[in-house]
Amino acid sequence: MLKVLKFGGSSLADANQFKKVAEIVKAEENRRYVVASAPGKRFSSDIKVTDMLLQCFRLSSEKKSIDEMFDKIVQRYNQIISDLELDMSLDDEFEKIKFAILNHVGSDYVASRGEYLNSKILAEYLGFPFIDAADGVFFFEDGKFDSEKTNKVLGDILSLHEYAVIPGFYGSMPNGTIKTFSRGGSDITGSVVARAVNAAIYENWTDVSGMLMADPKIVENPKPIDEITYTELRELSYMGASVFHEDAIYPARKAGIPINIRNTNRPEDKGTMIVSKSSSVNDTVITGVAGRKGFTAIFVEKDMMNSEVGFGRKVLEVIENHGICFEHLPSGIDTMSVVVSSKDIREIKGNITAELVKAVDPDSITLFENLALIAVVGRGMIRTEGTAMRVFTALANAHVNIRMIDQGSSELNIIIGIDEENYEKALKAIYSEFVKA
Repeated sequence: MLKVLKFGGSSLADANQFKKVAEIVKAEENRRYVVASAPGKRFSSDIKVTDMLLQCFRLSSEKKSIDEMFDKIVQRYNQIISDLELDMSLDDEFEKIKFAILNHVGSDYVASRGEYLNSKILAEYLGFPFIDAADGVFFFEDGKFDSEKTNKVLGDILSLHEYAVIPGFYGSMPNGTIKTFSRGGSDITGSVVARAVNAAIYENWTDVSGMLMADPKIVENPKPIDEITYTELRELSYMGASVFHEDAIYPARKAGIPINIRNTNRPEDKGTMIVSKSSSVNDTVITGVAGRKGFTAIFVEKDMMNSEVGFGRKVLEVIENHGICFEHLPSGIDTMSVVVSSKDIREIKGNITAELVKAVDPDSITLFENLALIAVVGRGMIRTEGTAMRVFTALANAHVNIRMIDQGSSELNIIIGIDEENYEKALKAIYSEFVKA
């Protein structure tokens, strides 16, 4: 039951955290491949090492001295090495990185060095071989991730090592230069490594004990999610509810590898298990509720719209021509709503309205701004009668007016549009309806 582990920046922020990580890795013999992040914050006002490296990059590009900031980076790593009582030096690496920054190497290279150096230390501390991600993680010329080449080459490399530490966040371009993942950095690398070695489980260790059913900033002490399917996670993470970036899901999902989100500071907690399919249903019916503010609904009305061939295409073509993605598309017989991000159309609302009038000659166009969307997600909803009624009743009892309803064909989610001013109240009401105190 081979396991791949990824540790986030907070899990590797200082020597004390390194010791916790080592205890976790050594606790199970089948925890064999470890993906490491750069040192994160040790306290709230601290600066992440990656941010310090990028600051050096900016200072150098402005022809300013990087000495003071770079010395802080060196001190940070040397403090970890000293506190772990390791017999190693990164002086040559520091010199090489500083030289590269001063000679205007690319920002991706600079940003990646936090993971690179931290992985060197962790490999030494664990007694594992260090495998540079640049040797086994690849990107195409256009910067897109080359998943199949990576899977083959990285799999071949790791097959030669029973244990290994691999830096997260980066790989290499065809010309050998360093390229970083744009989002979800080290999480993606962990998922990629898990697929390459055909792991039984991918453990993603961070500073929270898995996912919660609702935003703890809004709902007091929300219940943890023990098990969630990839599809449910996709729905919730789209609304910003995930501690695990959705881009990092794909490699593990493609290989059918479960992902277990765990807490480095509370290793006894079982965390959240992300699986392809689940035969169990939560006793709460829903898996989670999440939402976001900042949406606008473009409401188009025209008699006999349903009999006008190509009407929907013409509406969406106007949106597409401005490079805007639509979020949801609820419609009726003579009405069509296109929900978009408010910030995407803020400067071009007039242009879009005028172009829609020209394209489809509607009876009316109305823009409903300052909308919030809330997604109620759960595999249990499919087999449970009255779920939608409970959602709407909870909102009615909380005196929240519903502006939009959109239910996916899979019956896995119900999305409600409401005024932004009612967002927090609505989220609490829905959560309380399904999770009784």
